[in-house]
Amino acid sequence: MVKETKASSGIIWNSFKELEETELKRVSDDFLVPHFLIPFPKYFTASSSSLLEQDRTIFPWLDQQLPKSVVYVSFGSLSQVEEKEFLEIAHGLVYSKQPFLWVVRHGFVKSSTWHESLPEGFPGERGRVVEWAPQQDVLANEATGVFWIHSGWNSTLESICEGVPMICSSFWGDQPLDARYMSEVSRVGVYLENGLQREEIASAIRRLMVDEEGKEIRERARVLKRKADVSVTKGGSSNESVKTLIDYISSL
Repeated sequence: MVKETKASSGIIWNSFKELEETELKRVSDDFLVPHFLIPFPKYFTASSSSLLEQDRTIFPWLDQQLPKSVVYVSFGSLSQVEEKEFLEIAHGLVYSKQPFLWVVRHGFVKSSTWHESLPEGFPGERGRVVEWAPQQDVLANEATGVFWIHSGWNSTLESICEGVPMICSSFWGDQPLDARYMSEVSRVGVYLENGLQREEIASAIRRLMVDEEGKEIRERARVLKRKADVSVTKGGSSNESVKTLIDYISSL
């Protein structure tokens, strides 16, 4: 992959300069081809290419919740958990005492009996569970306060572009690195690096949504969103990158 990328005509990064400038500079020193930084969520919605049917019946409920009060939970289209881990998530959400919207797609749990093990009365009036959701619309909703994420880069950038702080889990590939970067470099998230344990889940939710520390994390998320917004305006770094890309393709 590295060899072919170095031999390519150029690289389009799903990112923007202000998010990871130092790291991208290091990469450009090794990959001596043109680079174009374009945050995809600012230009088109992932829902337009989704292969799963999206449940939009959640929005009347979401619109009734207090601003920044809902924990949105989605671990992407490929991640899987054992039934025991699934139950830890469910109990952690209950323990947090916060409203939640949880995406549990078909195949997410490696068990066919997980329904039978859920806490009695789950999810109750405080929660909603759906098979799939229009993620960018949910993140943009005023009620959404936190995104509990699998730390895939597409979802991470969608959260950044909407200014939503993250609770970061990770499963494979780039996800541990993404989670670490969001929690320790950008500092717009909390990393659940010890796995899925109900007490730690509830603590992370309260840390972001209730505790004093959460105010600073949420503010950093808002600042990062503003930087993403500015990058796509006239004269912004991403806007210039798009124009450069068009000119470059036209010249080939």
